[in-house]
This record gives sequence, structure tokens and C-alpha cells, in this order.
Amino acid sequence: MALPATAWAGPAPATLDAVQVQAARVHAVDDFDLPASMTTLGVDEDANGRGALVSEALGGVPGLLARERQNLAQDTQLSIRGFGARSTFGVRGVRLLADGVPATMPDGQGQLSHFNLLGAERIEVLRGPFSALYGNSSGGVVQLWSADGQAGDPWRLRASIGSDNSRSLGLQLRGQTGAMHYNVAASDYRTDGWREHSAARRESLNARLGFDLAPGQRLDLLFNVLDAPHAQDPLGLSADQVRADPRQATAVAHQYDTRKSVRQAQAGAVYTLERARQTWRLMAYAGQRTVEQFLAIPPAAQASSLHSGGVIDLDGAYGGVDARWAWHGALAGRPLELVIGANADGQRQHRTGYENFAGDVLGTRGRLRRDQRDRVGNVDQFAQAWWQLGPRWSLLAGARHSRVRFRSDDHYIAAGNPDDSGRRDYTATTPVAGLVFRAGEDLRLYASAGRGFETPTFNELGYRADGGAGLALDLSPATSRTYELGAKWRSQAGARLELALFRADTDDELAVASSVGGRSSYRNIGATRRQGVELGWRQPIGETQQLQLAWTWLQATVREGYLTCTGLPAPCTVPRNPVAAGTALPGVPRQQLHARWRWQPGPWQLALETVAAGATVATDLGHERAPGYALLNLEAARQWRTAHGPLRLFARVDNLLDRRHIGSVIVNDGNRRYYEPGPDRGWTLGLEWQWGRNE
Repeated sequence: MALPATAWAGPAPATLDAVQVQAARVHAVDDFDLPASMTTLGVDEDANGRGALVSEALGGVPGLLARERQNLAQDTQLSIRGFGARSTFGVRGVRLLADGVPATMPDGQGQLSHFNLLGAERIEVLRGPFSALYGNSSGGVVQLWSADGQAGDPWRLRASIGSDNSRSLGLQLRGQTGAMHYNVAASDYRTDGWREHSAARRESLNARLGFDLAPGQRLDLLFNVLDAPHAQDPLGLSADQVRADPRQATAVAHQYDTRKSVRQAQAGAVYTLERARQTWRLMAYAGQRTVEQFLAIPPAAQASSLHSGGVIDLDGAYGGVDARWAWHGALAGRPLELVIGANADGQRQHRTGYENFAGDVLGTRGRLRRDQRDRVGNVDQFAQAWWQLGPRWSLLAGARHSRVRFRSDDHYIAAGNPDDSGRRDYTATTPVAGLVFRAGEDLRLYASAGRGFETPTFNELGYRADGGAGLALDLSPATSRTYELGAKWRSQAGARLELALFRADTDDELAVASSVGGRSSYRNIGATRRQGVELGWRQPIGETQQLQLAWTWLQATVREGYLTCTGLPAPCTVPRNPVAAGTALPGVPRQQLHARWRWQPGPWQLALETVAAGATVATDLGHERAPGYALLNLEAARQWRTAHGPLRLFARVDNLLDRRHIGSVIVNDGNRRYYEPGPDRGWTLGLEWQWGRNE
């Protein structure tokens, strides 16, 4: 999907261009006429203090919850309509892409950390049945697009400082030289962290180079590098610890110096050829990712010959290709858009585990306890068609067939630790269809339905719930059926209103079995249901103001009772505590709200923002929960024209009323440290200079 429209930022209303659904591109069709819930967020160059972290840019999307954990060792918690909420590490259940290149690995695990906002133009979010066309692990889709450099584009330098000794520095070079369009953005972010033992830094480089080869031919080269060394992990807190001091780190975090280092580099190429009614697109990408993580697992717990240690070391490579053909014609005298394509992706990783102590020294790499080589690959084929049935009706339908293969070769075989090699194949076909009724020039009604599936990731396969060695290859994929009814309205003055009612029924739901010392195991729990309402509203007020509102009501529950290890001593190999049907799924608040008022009088800009979420259950049993909260944020900026380009001073205050709250939860933590407190009042002050134009 690729909606070039950006957020309203001035007196003139924005004109929405035609949409391109990236899973299967639909040309010359406005997103307003598609039976899907899609939101486009312009990454505003006037983001006053927002933008160092992706979660800060994702506000205002109904159904999406992005929770910053005050723990950059574990990345953002991201969920869409409750999918992905259980993840204790990274992003899963939601598909991520950057400039059309997958940012989600073939196994379904993704990271937001390498999304570089400085060079971005927009972020697109797709919710509902049509996200299934992206294949495995796509309960929703988040895609970042870099701006395409054009002649006369400005270069810019941005610097900011803030609470907890946070500071960022970024440089973007964007423009056009001959037939080459370029957008290169480099950023450096550092913080001592709001909580103890949570210091981190991230260095990121993103480059997009586009070449106009000939009329109708385009080649884009994409490069991305991320370096995030030694991000400290403060771990979660118990309810008593939160009441005593929410900024503290768990004692074992200091004792074992819990931390994580991530390095990633990837490159991609996209070739597009347009001829008359046909479009060909070929994409290829490859990357390398290394992770080293120190966990807080006591030496006594590692005494078993089956234990894989307290240090995780992953070194992996990944890549893939995607080819698609689109045809634009007519059927029975009515416009028809057809796309057919296929893609293949592969991932290899060398997983080793070590003791997290050497002699009496804790937090140090010790003896080898695990050595295995894991591989996963998928081959998918897909097709999609959009047809204008009549003057007031249109149909969008498609299907994708996926085959995902996991394989693990165990190279650590010792007394009491047998060969744990194994393999598992998953296949699924995910059809989707939607119908749109044109009720008026400014009103659309639609209905859609589809199937989706989600395999376990290597992170979920990594540890067996029974405590044994090797991968948890007995896990089954989760399959879902999603239904949606919606309405879209927009006015010529720029107002926009979207309403969606949805239900998603999932079988063989994948859930956290236990999470101890930063290491989580998973199991299939049976049937669940997610249903709710989403409302999005954007309203210009006069020529200088805008009001934006996003509200979600989501009921996520268990449909079939099951037994859990939650509340039982670890390690737990036989679940005995019953979870009744109707129990709320952990990690999912019932309601969430994002409201933003913006006023832009002359060179000034002011914004007031409210972010609220309901109580969030932290365990399968529902006996622990984080209370709901409502926070108020304030922004201000002033711009001056100079002979060398505009200069802008910006400031932001988060949690203006200094409310205590829980920012995120660690689902089913075995040590009952479920809570990750959110920060108290914080501030950001920055300066940005653009040169190359004067306006």
C-alpha cells in the first residue's frame, strides 16, 4: 500500500492520490474506494520533539497500540486489534515493511528499531482482513516510506536534548542530481534512560537512491544500517516495587548486567517497468543481523544438562525476492485491475547459548551450552483483482498461498543432552474479499472478510514449555477468520471520518506459557476472539486549526477454556490452573484514545495531545492488571526565515500533569514482575535548520 497523502498541515486541504496496495498493487483506485481500514500518517518535518522513536509517530491510528517500554533492549510493544500484544520481545503478529522491503523476518519476527524517521515521508497502517495478503504473521501491516528526493528539496540538520540526558542528532540530504533521486538520513540517539539501568544508544543510516533509467523504467536502491550496542535492560517490576519506586531496576538486572546488543545491515533493489496497461515489478533484498543478550538466570537454574544458558548469541542472514505483474483493463466494459505475483524469502541463523557467569563473576560469558543452526524459508504465490461492478459497486478480492519451512540442526550433543534436530512445515491459503457501495460522492460503505495465519517465530520456537532442550517444534500455527463492516466519509474542506466494526476468531492461539529471566516459552491455547469498534476523525477548524481523534473499543477474550502454568512455580511442565471461557486476553486494553488539537498562527505552532488507555491484564488468569491512564502532552514551535533557509525551534512536554502510570506489561512473567512503568513528566528541546531553499 502506498498512499502519498500527508497529514493536513496548512489552510489548503490535502488531495488524496490514488492508492497502491503493496501486497498486490491496485492502480488508479483511491483508498477511499477500497474495502479496507487504512491510515496514512505524514511524518511531519515539524514533529516537535516527536520522532526519535517510531512509537511517537504512530499515535492517531485507531486499533493500533504502540507502547514504549522505557527499555530499548526490548524494543516497542506493537499490536493491531490485539494481534501481537503478547510479544515479550520485538514485534510479531504485525507485518513490517520499509520502502516495500520486508522488515519482518521470514519467521514472522520483526523490529521497529531500524525504522529511520528522519528520512521518512509517511507511515501507512493497514488493518483488517486484507492484511492477510501479506502472508505469514500479518494481523496488521505497518509500512514506512522514505521521501523520494526531488530537485530543490532542502537538506536539514536536527538536534535535540531532553530529560534523562537524552539527546539526538540527525542529518538528512535529499534532492535530485540528473537522473538520480537521493534521500540519505543518518541519526544518533542516546539516553541514560528514565529507569535505572536503562541507558541505550542507537545509530542509524538509511539511504534511498532512485534512478530514472528510461521512460517508464525506474530502479531504487535501498540501504539501511543499525547499530545499538549494550542497551541496558532494567527488567520488569512487581506491583510492590512499582509503588515503592517506579524508576528502579530489578536487583538481578544490576547483578547480571542484563543487556542486549543488536547490529543489522541490509540492502535492497526495486525495479519497475511500466508499459501501456502493464506494470512489472521485481524486488530483491538481503541482510545480516547479530544479537547478543545477557539474561538474569541464576547459575543454579543452568545446572541441568538440558539448559541452554543465560547468554543468547544469534548471528543470522536473510533475504528474498518478489516478482509481480499488474494489468489494467476492463471486464464487461467495467474497469478491472489485476495483479499476480510470487515471492520467496529465506533466513539462516546460528544460535548459541552460554552460561552468564565465569567462575564467580556474573554477567560474563561462560561455557557453551547451546549450538544450533536454524533455517526458515517461505514460498508464496498471490493474486488480487479489483473490479468496478457498476456505477455504485466495486469488488476487491484476492488469495495468497504460503508454505513456510523451519529446520534446526543441533550441534551441541553431550551427556544428558541428545540431538534435538528437527523440522516443521506449515502451509496455508488465505483468501480475502470485500465489497464497496458508493452511497454518495462523499460516503462509502463496505464489507470484507478473510482468513489469516501465523506460524511460531524462532523466538517462540526457541524454548520448550517443558524446559527441555531444542526447538518447540510441536507448536501449531494460529489461524484466524476476520470480518469487517465499515463506513468512510470525507468533505471537500478536508474533514474525514472512518468507522469500522470487526471480529477476528482465532484457532490454536499462540500464547506465552512462561516468561522467566527474560526467556519466554510459548504454547497453543485454543480458540480466542477479538472484536470491537474503531473510529477515526480529522476535522479542520478554520484555516489555522485541526482536530484529530482516534478511538478504539476492543474486546479480546478466550472462547474455549484451557489450563495454564500461570501462578504455578517455575519450571512448570504440567499446566493445572484453569482459564475459563470469556477471560480477557492479556496485554490488550479494552479502550484506547488519542486526541490532538493543533493551532498554527503564522510562524508559531501549538499542539495539545491526550493519550489514554484502559486497564491491561498481565496474566492468563487475569489476577494481575495494570490500571488505565490518561496523559496530556504539549508542543510548541517557532520558525524564522533566514537567508540560508528556515530555522525552527521546537519544544515538547510529555505527561504534562506528571501522572504515574504503567506503560506496558510483560505477559505471564514467571517472577511476577509484570510491570514496566511509564515515565513521569519529561521534556524535549530542539533546533532544526533547513538549507537549500528559502521560504
